[in-house]
Amino acid sequence: MGARVRVALASVVLLAGCTTGSRPAAAPAGPPGAAAATGCAARVETGALPDWARAGFSGDARMPHVLGAHGDIVAALFAHPLAVERADGSNNKILWVARPVATSPATTAPATLEITATLDGTDTRVTREVAGGPGPSIIDLPRAGCWHLVLRWSGRTDTMDLVYADS
Repeated sequence: MGARVRVALASVVLLAGCTTGSRPAAAPAGPPGAAAATGCAARVETGALPDWARAGFSGDARMPHVLGAHGDIVAALFAHPLAVERADGSNNKILWVARPVATSPATTAPATLEITATLDGTDTRVTREVAGGPGPSIIDLPRAGCWHLVLRWSGRTDTMDLVYADS
């Protein structure tokens, strides 16, 4: 191998190691008592909601939203950014929309949307419920930071990260 080829190859290897990319997706929050995952995979999209989540919206349904890691639920954020306390008097309104399923859900599974939220890098864990399953909600969390959410409803589970800002 010639000297020029070795220099070029070495440059490519060095540059590849120095580039920055998007942060890897965080691992889903584990069972109660498990250490919290580190990193935040919160990816707020500002384009159109997925086709299956547009019922009740008009036009191209563009709004801030976060899609679950498995693609089974979307959090449509009416308040963006989400905040620990909102000085303007508004709420942290989130519309949870579940992807339709081809078969009917198990009849023994609760209709409630159960949210287990763990603050990134801590053991701080809170639970919230949305009666009746995915739908409109006000979800307030106690501290600013990245929250890893495990979402359970009608026998289904998905995960996502949401960031709450200081007031």
